[in-house]
Amino acid sequence: MPSQKERTKKSLTQRLTLKSRVAKETVSEFLGTFIMIVLGCGSVAQAVLSRGHLGGIVTINIGFASAVVMAIYVTGGVSGGHINPAVSFAMCVFGRMEWFKFPFYVGAQFLGAFVGAATVFGVYYDGFMAFADGKLLIVGENATAFIFATYPAPFISLTNAFVDQVLSTMFLLLIVFAIFDSRNMGVPRGLEPVVIGLLIIALSCSLGLNTGCAMNPARDLSPRFFTALAGWGFEVFTVGNNFWWIPVVGPMVGAFFGGLFYILFIQMHHSSPNSEVNAEPSENKLEKCELSVIM
Repeated sequence: MPSQKERTKKSLTQRLTLKSRVAKETVSEFLGTFIMIVLGCGSVAQAVLSRGHLGGIVTINIGFASAVVMAIYVTGGVSGGHINPAVSFAMCVFGRMEWFKFPFYVGAQFLGAFVGAATVFGVYYDGFMAFADGKLLIVGENATAFIFATYPAPFISLTNAFVDQVLSTMFLLLIVFAIFDSRNMGVPRGLEPVVIGLLIIALSCSLGLNTGCAMNPARDLSPRFFTALAGWGFEVFTVGNNFWWIPVVGPMVGAFFGGLFYILFIQMHHSSPNSEVNAEPSENKLEKCELSVIM
């Protein structure tokens, strides 16, 4: 017979356990995006506030990619670990998630990113105050706003910036679709987050110059809004010729094309396993079997 203490503990656990699948996934996306921002923006903060002594572009790229990996490991088995409205949008467009879940996912992602940005600011508050004599600057050599959100390079036009975000997010979703395509080469189960982390590093190292390679509306807009409230001011939305909307709209467009191109060029051309078996002569099947054994 279970003791009174055990019964009370079990009852409390049952009351706290979420019963709704959507609620579980919503909480999961909140937590995942929170983790990504704290560890990702935290790696930027450490590099910037130490003036390069404790980090640089390499630690930032690896740190943010690793943050994505950790976030997916925490949430992937519950909500799929989207942690990005562009990913959720593509999943809905191509029938991999029900549309009614979309607002729950996106709301959780934006909220998680906002709380994550606030956490980074709290952890490094003294560092921010010491960095530029207490001034929270958006531009200049002592700027710190870019710790939280992306800002365009001085030479980039809005058109070029938009194309940049569309292209980088297109590659992100195209390759994510490939990673989870069981009829392509595939990735050993449990290693998908690691491969996605390598993908983020590749994108950051190749397409990060123009706009900072945001590829995620929640990762950019929520922390930007936090900085507007926390002391940097609403100029964070007007700097760079009102650049703020580019990392919001561009990734959504790029996500659509990334999923579309993978389906059009790869997925729809997979042969039916049954037709392949029926079409193969018995000798070819035997030869293929022998080759598999040798390999």
